[in-house]
Amino acid sequence: MPVQVKSAEEIDSMRIAGRLAAEVLDYIAPRVRPGVSTGTLNDLCHAYMVGEQGTVPAPLDYAPPGYKPYPKSICTSVNHQVCHGIPGDRILRAGDIVNIDVTVIKDGFHGDSSRMYYAGEPSIQARRLVDVTYECMWHGIREVRPGAHLGDIGASIQAHAERHGFSVVREFCGHGIGRRFHEDPQVLHYGKRGAGLRLEPGMTFTIEPMINAGKAAIRELADGWTIVTKDHSLSAQWEHTVLVSANGVEILTRSAGTPSPPS
Repeated sequence: MPVQVKSAEEIDSMRIAGRLAAEVLDYIAPRVRPGVSTGTLNDLCHAYMVGEQGTVPAPLDYAPPGYKPYPKSICTSVNHQVCHGIPGDRILRAGDIVNIDVTVIKDGFHGDSSRMYYAGEPSIQARRLVDVTYECMWHGIREVRPGAHLGDIGASIQAHAERHGFSVVREFCGHGIGRRFHEDPQVLHYGKRGAGLRLEPGMTFTIEPMINAGKAAIRELADGWTIVTKDHSLSAQWEHTVLVSANGVEILTRSAGTPSPPS
């Protein structure tokens, strides 16, 4: 399917959806602490999205080909869980790291973003992994401009992760987004400069590197959704939805509580 270039009106709708997704992550931040269950975090986010924002949680009952419907409104991936962790009875403990991934639908458009959170004080290794993963996402974002290639994004992310002794998960990637949750193009978090699609203004997609402290190998749990590291090493992920603008890149998933770019 060809990559969709969004109109000015569609981009305005994407800005609204992106901001709302980011505001869910702002809302849940002070509620991530030791003793809270991932199911409680899901319920709080669901109530905020539906009751306060008037948005639809895109993950709830989402069922791409080959998958059973996803049963919750957000994804909560803890410690060695890479992505798509299903909220439930798990209680966060002091030192846990957790990725919360939120996608909302507003007026037919999707906003998709995720952040890392600490339950209490993390280990030195965990904090370093989270920080480097955040830097990886931004290395990719800073490659986005008209005329650049998708491979430039992946090459920059891969180089930064491996420079710090970490590995890049290859089975999952960023994706185009708009009226549909997942559109073309696929945005790999590894690759070669100058390779792949040439970017042009109006394209919207996510950049969401998953970086492991150990090896890159992963496996799927029996629930059919949760992905974990094979070697049980920690994993981290950050995600923004971006727009290729006329002059470079615009972050669509910004809010008052969005962390600042790394220096």
